Amino acid sequence: MSPNRERGLSRRDFVTAAVAIGGTSALTACMEREQSSTGDVTTQSVEDEPPSSPEFPRGDPETVPTGQHRWGKYLVRDAHGNTVPPQQLVAVGLTYEGSVPPTAAEREQVERALETIELAYQWGTGGNAGAAFNRGLLFMLGYAPRYFESMGEIPSSLTTPEDVLDTVGEDPTKADPYDAILLLTSDIGSVVLGAEAALFGEVDEVNGVSVDATFEGVFSKAGRHTGYVGKGLPADKLEEERIPEDAPLSMGFKSGFSDNLPAEDAVTLTSGPFAGGSTIASSTLVIDLDRWYDQRDEERVAEMFCPAHGTDDVGPTGEKLGSDSGITQEDVDRIEKDAESYGRVGHTQKVARARDDEFEARILRRTEGVATSQHDGAGFEFNSVQRTIEDFVETRKAMNPDEYDFDIPAKDHGIVDYLETVRRGSYLAPPREKRSLPVV
Repeated sequence: MSPNRERGLSRRDFVTAAVAIGGTSALTACMEREQSSTGDVTTQSVEDEPPSSPEFPRGDPETVPTGQHRWGKYLVRDAHGNTVPPQQLVAVGLTYEGSVPPTAAEREQVERALETIELAYQWGTGGNAGAAFNRGLLFMLGYAPRYFESMGEIPSSLTTPEDVLDTVGEDPTKADPYDAILLLTSDIGSVVLGAEAALFGEVDEVNGVSVDATFEGVFSKAGRHTGYVGKGLPADKLEEERIPEDAPLSMGFKSGFSDNLPAEDAVTLTSGPFAGGSTIASSTLVIDLDRWYDQRDEERVAEMFCPAHGTDDVGPTGEKLGSDSGITQEDVDRIEKDAESYGRVGHTQKVARARDDEFEARILRRTEGVATSQHDGAGFEFNSVQRTIEDFVETRKAMNPDEYDFDIPAKDHGIVDYLETVRRGSYLAPPREKRSLPVV
């Protein structure tokens, strides 16, 4: 490993740890570390130009998309055109402390707080199609069924997390207890930490912008979940030496191929009081990496994709697939035959069964990554957007062995047997003009 690579990973480790800790001390340390050397080696791709000042590009709320979930044009893309999730994620669970129903003053306070961080940081890459990494901020504020219930009516696009868990065969006690959730993500650790600190009144200024409004008295923190994703990070940070050195995720393969991500319009609400918005399914899982890596490479490829995929076709981390997972309708139709012939079926093959009539996926991955919280195993943060939570439920159910007529061991039934749910939540992300304390 080259000295530059070693310095890069060491610096990325520091930033990831700072994001996990949170708070103003972590923010200060993170800013110092990120600005301490030439070149942005904390990122998935190295740019030629280092930051020219301690400040990052500022934003303009007037240019932010109407849909909070519309990140596609503002994400980094790899050489194959796939969107690349930002490296650092902070998901803050919120308790609502305001009035019922919310007052106009409370709505204005929340909106001003959100506009402050939109002024402080550009929206993602700022729309730069050739950006090597994400210097800006992307975020969503979503509201749980319990919030809307307290206001009098739950939107039809939402399903309670307890019902989600029960329907997919999981423990309803794992439901998020939050009234709302705030997702903050960037390739720059100090950006997510700075935005978080500003919203909760921990700093007076963020990236040169004065903080004149916060969430104080309206929302308080009830939980905090952090994660990271990026080439080489899981191998460097997790205690599993068999993770491929260049893998961006702990199970060894890249994700987010263009063919299994729907268009943003397909996950956008088209009618009702929150038309233009979307829903968020937020989860923390634990992965049994020990048992996963006890298998041969070809077994892991077959269970992640499908038995028709060969290791030579996929590559060590899935990079040979380019922009397409290689899963077709024929692969889906052949599930029963594959179970009989190979004694196993693939995860991607299975969830493709939940695609729509045009063979388009129904859920859009927005943030995912290795969880930095302490769990009894390697944690994983997963946040998707979809038109309704029912779309997520149908996709998740397609993973379950009892949805199929054939009988093969659970350990050979895709990847579901390696996963354990820690928490799940369901939220509505209203369009931007209704994001501040909505009611139906």
